[in-house]
Amino acid sequence: MTDAAWAILLMWVVLLIYSLAGSVDFGAGFWGMALIRRDAEASTLAYRYVSPLWEVTNVFLVLFTVGFVGFFPEAAFTYGTVLLIPGSLILILLALRGSFLVFAYTTKKYERALRIVSGVTGVLLPSLFVMILPISEGGFVVDTYGHYQLQFAKLLTSPIAYAYLAFGLATELFFSALMMADYSRAAGKERIYSVFRKTAIRLGPLTLISALCVQWLMPSESAWMKLRLDAAWPAFLVSLIAFSIGYGSLWIPTSRGKVTGRPRIAVILIAIQYAIAQFAYGWAHFPYMLYPYLTLEKAFTNGAMFTALLVVMVAGLAVFFPAFVWFWRLFMEDKAYLTGEKK
Repeated sequence: MTDAAWAILLMWVVLLIYSLAGSVDFGAGFWGMALIRRDAEASTLAYRYVSPLWEVTNVFLVLFTVGFVGFFPEAAFTYGTVLLIPGSLILILLALRGSFLVFAYTTKKYERALRIVSGVTGVLLPSLFVMILPISEGGFVVDTYGHYQLQFAKLLTSPIAYAYLAFGLATELFFSALMMADYSRAAGKERIYSVFRKTAIRLGPLTLISALCVQWLMPSESAWMKLRLDAAWPAFLVSLIAFSIGYGSLWIPTSRGKVTGRPRIAVILIAIQYAIAQFAYGWAHFPYMLYPYLTLEKAFTNGAMFTALLVVMVAGLAVFFPAFVWFWRLFMEDKAYLTGEKK
């Protein structure tokens, strides 16, 4: 593998972690807003999960941004120009969400605002992030004498954009519902577990349908991508098998409580399924970063910068991993925090 291939592999791993953590973070915020009237206890549990998670999620976002700019400076400049409008909206929404999350825990006055902002951003932010995929596949960017411009109106009127939008929302809400089911089961909240389990069961098939719609609705400009995705069918088949087993584990009988299902198994297998599918998509996209203008090698930095940044990122991840394990034990496995009881 070339240096550029190693760099994009590292970025893809960081992106995978962020997409999984972000799905749970934004999705839990949405469920906290959506259930506030129908099930106040479930809504409170969702916000108890969001409270520590959102800061960890932002760490991976910063790590990806720094690595992307350092490893692929030309790609960062190009996407910074092309994504000026959606990128600015993403930054504004992230700033609003972070601000309200901080202030809401210092005074009860902003608690309602927190729930509204978390719910709205839980829908809008993943939608804006996933819009990058059809843009990168070609057909929406024009080269005007060396200046790349996004045809925003064409993007908003294209069926593939809304197919990706539906896919992103379905996968986000499905995975976050699974995580909330597992979290509520760990907290001993069997009734809330039943609510999120039923929600995940309803959303599961929608993720597959939306994925098929993406494949069917790819425009002629993305024909190269469609062919590459078809060639990666063995990986997607393995991904489908992992999804089927994980989804089916929601019906495995247990001796605990009256509600069946093994949410922890479902979360692990669905995360594996997402990882396989995401790496298969990345392989299909290779070697283009922005079709047909920008390839991996063209956007890559020099060897000295690659070595220095690689060492720093690996060292950073080595330091962060034990901290993440400690964080998980502190918040996600602590019985007092899970149940909301004070020690």
